[in-house]
Amino acid sequence: MTTPERSLRIDVFSVFPELVDGALSTSIIGRARTNGHLDLRLHDPRDHATDVHKSVDDSPFGGGAGMVMRPDILAASITAADPPRPLIALSASGQRFDQAMAHELAAGDGFSLLCGRYEGIDQRVLDRYVDREVSIGDFVLAGGEVAAAIIIEASVRLVPGVLGNADSIAEESFSNGLLEYPHYTRPAEFEGVSVPPVLRSGNHGAVDKWRHAMSLKRTLARRPDLIEARGGLTEDEQKLLDSLDE
Repeated sequence: MTTPERSLRIDVFSVFPELVDGALSTSIIGRARTNGHLDLRLHDPRDHATDVHKSVDDSPFGGGAGMVMRPDILAASITAADPPRPLIALSASGQRFDQAMAHELAAGDGFSLLCGRYEGIDQRVLDRYVDREVSIGDFVLAGGEVAAAIIIEASVRLVPGVLGNADSIAEESFSNGLLEYPHYTRPAEFEGVSVPPVLRSGNHGAVDKWRHAMSLKRTLARRPDLIEARGGLTEDEQKLLDSLDE
């Protein structure tokens, strides 16, 4: 087996490490673990619990529903692992995860993820040990394990050598501030609908132009906020869309 150019170490702290392990054991990320592109290390805070029940949570000061993950046990788990930084806590109130952050994490030397459970993590751990809090969307999950798997997959697939065709990354949705163009394959006609003729023309310049136009059209229809974030359409992009309509 060829030694990878770079191995990305990712540590995950979770009371259900099997959820993360299972989600990242197959397909592209599973192969990345096998060939050494991904060094995934899972840590169960329960290993540092001191009571017979291996408890990692307790009732919140001030009352209220649910339980809170204890700071002493989480701190002991983090300290023992000495994980790579940044240490990211998965939290619904954190910064929104996006493709730009995935590129940032993939380009670094490694990072770590702290998966919350119950009502959340004691604030003292977040203040002292965590570098940032990150959310995958405006909704609440039972825990951070699914979010951790999403962040790891989105980041690791950007590590050089993980994908067989590196060019595919450059054309993906969000890579240039646009959604990706539609794709077609055989058969050329399916249920009365034919593949756009330009894709069968053999004219690569025309294909590239069509794909860019379709990316613009799709983004305007589905995610106009992305167009606004780019400062709107350029004059050339508007002409391209006009030519597509014609």
